[in-house]
Amino acid sequence: MNQLTTDPAKLPPAIWVLGFVSLLMDISSEMIHSLLPLFMVGTLGASALMVGLIEGLAEATALIVKVFSGVLSDWWGRRKGLAVAGYALGALTKPLFALAPGIGLVLTARLLDRVGKGVRGAPRDALVADLAPPAMRGAAFGLRQSLDTVGAFLGPLLAVGLMLLWQDDFRSVFWVAVVPGLLAVALLVLGVREPERADGARRVNPIRRENLRRLDGAYWWVVGLGAVFTLARFSEAFLVLRAQQSGVPMALVPLVMVAMNGVYAASAYPFGRLADRMDHRSLLALGLTVLIVADLVLASGTHWATLLAGVTLWGVHMGLTQGLMATMVAATAPADLRGTAFGLFNLVSGLALLAASVVAGLLWDRLGAPFTFYAGAVFSALALTGLLLRGRR
Repeated sequence: MNQLTTDPAKLPPAIWVLGFVSLLMDISSEMIHSLLPLFMVGTLGASALMVGLIEGLAEATALIVKVFSGVLSDWWGRRKGLAVAGYALGALTKPLFALAPGIGLVLTARLLDRVGKGVRGAPRDALVADLAPPAMRGAAFGLRQSLDTVGAFLGPLLAVGLMLLWQDDFRSVFWVAVVPGLLAVALLVLGVREPERADGARRVNPIRRENLRRLDGAYWWVVGLGAVFTLARFSEAFLVLRAQQSGVPMALVPLVMVAMNGVYAASAYPFGRLADRMDHRSLLALGLTVLIVADLVLASGTHWATLLAGVTLWGVHMGLTQGLMATMVAATAPADLRGTAFGLFNLVSGLALLAASVVAGLLWDRLGAPFTFYAGAVFSALALTGLLLRGRR
């Protein structure tokens, strides 16, 4: 293997900057999201079904908005402006969580925050693909995902420290979360310069029929596979609620996200490098197998050791699959349609996530927490079966 594909120092500096932008925004977001299920259930009196519905709507909104931002970035030929707008909207919604007197404003804030994520997501992913040499795309997506997940590790850890310091004062922690969000926007504005558009390139409508036909069967297979993966992996809010059942103090519950994201951060870049050298289907099959085991472990009990084993496996699954799916989208889409391709991929995944989170909440309320995780294992097994059957054909 040559040095270009193995040394992260050889990646363009802008890839690193985009990674640190994601890191800062994830610190901001995860300081809130690691506490939000507890805040909604314990302070505002929401049910598990309501948590699942809000989380599903929020994440689905982000993924659906990515369609429009991706299409616009392809038509405009520019990615950075949309990414800046999306990060700015995400940062400016953070105070709403601190001010929320009830579920209504929490839902509004969550939706607006995810609109910001949707606006920035597809243009940012397309920008990573534009900036990275083709032989290093797996490593580039893995590095960005790894740094993003370091933020998702540090955010809950900071939230735990502040909750202990301020005696479970949710709203004060939410106010602190505003700061890293604003820093992320400043770093993106000052630190990233996107590639110049080719001379003479003309604007075309990426969603015209003749352009959409250029997204072939290989791309749509990746889209369908992403949807099935999403059905098998519902919102991580249910990991937080499962941790609460273990009897640990409320201030320490976000440590479940620290553990999961620590494993995710440590594994995303190595698995991204591996994706540049190894058959993608084999890595996806391994990721689904790990998710099945994680669901079964989490369903089996609430002892802290069981919980830790389950969330560790969940983090390995995320490290195996998330950067890989982005790499597969980039590899199967024409360069001038990458924004649209990422947007459509995330639209389908968003609808699947909404359905998965609502079903998870219903199962939790009606049958109990173990059935939520058993259902995830069943969906994962079905996805794995389909993947293996396609491989044989």
